[in-house]
Amino acid sequence: MAEPVRELAAKLKENIGRVIVGKEDEVELLLTALLASGHVLLEDVPGTGKTMLAKSLAASLSLSFQRIQFTPDLLPSDLTGIHYYNQKDGEFHFRPGPLFSSIVLADEINRATPRTQSSLLECMEERQVSIDGETMELERPFIVLATQNPVDNQGTFPLPEAQMDRFMIRMKLGYPSAEEGLEILKRTAGLAGLSTERAGAVASAEEVLQAQKLCAQVRVHEDLMGYIVSLAEATRSHADAALGISPRGTQALLRASQVYAALKGRDYVLPDDIKHLLIPVCAHRLVLKKRYGAQQEAASRILLEAVDRAAVPSEAGLDSGVR
Repeated sequence: MAEPVRELAAKLKENIGRVIVGKEDEVELLLTALLASGHVLLEDVPGTGKTMLAKSLAASLSLSFQRIQFTPDLLPSDLTGIHYYNQKDGEFHFRPGPLFSSIVLADEINRATPRTQSSLLECMEERQVSIDGETMELERPFIVLATQNPVDNQGTFPLPEAQMDRFMIRMKLGYPSAEEGLEILKRTAGLAGLSTERAGAVASAEEVLQAQKLCAQVRVHEDLMGYIVSLAEATRSHADAALGISPRGTQALLRASQVYAALKGRDYVLPDDIKHLLIPVCAHRLVLKKRYGAQQEAASRILLEAVDRAAVPSEAGLDSGVR
């Protein structure tokens, strides 16, 4: 069950590595979200490769791709599409927007107004959009890769909690190491540079959809489900948290853990899978009572405290159940 998933992930990681230097863990998180039917928020300072990583994933898959530069004057109809009147036949026709693609790159998502940001809520959760009273299904697979700069807040609109909760994973790329920085300059000096032309398509929509089905069959012991619930309850009762992990957050953590286990070649989830994914999947879902300047760090601290408080299912108990 897990072998086809691991082979697909290996192909994608190798192909993305032709453009992106290093960042193996971040690429693995990106693939985890893709195979778990989730969405990703890439948050970091300018120039760290957020957009390039998203475009590299799109180039590696033979799927439709659209990039949207979010600006304050962007309208919801610019994303969803519009009905226009055709004078030749005297009828209205629908012109689909960029959301009608399998991979949507929402660049600098926090520069659009809340009205435009809210147009993503339905499509991210239900894989559909409603226009003029008509509901239209989106392509499968469907993933939104959004980027934002957490430093430059002038002229930006912070994403509301409901929007943040729809992202399965939030991650930072960080600066490259000295060796990785040197490799980036070597590639930049070459004729091809760091263009995504170095990464051709190596997987189809059918392969991705099949991998998603296989990941959903990865077995999770009931004790591990209880472990996820106990982690969520620990955040909800924390003194510094106004809102803890939502039920959508526990579902996201479960699905991501199933995919991560499959990427590691297993058809069952371990407690370490859940611990590894807890911060990237859940930290952005917490709302703190005090709006600390370093909210992400404070949220991570609360989650680590939850790990210390929650009892980890024993290996003997897991062996006696479903694997």
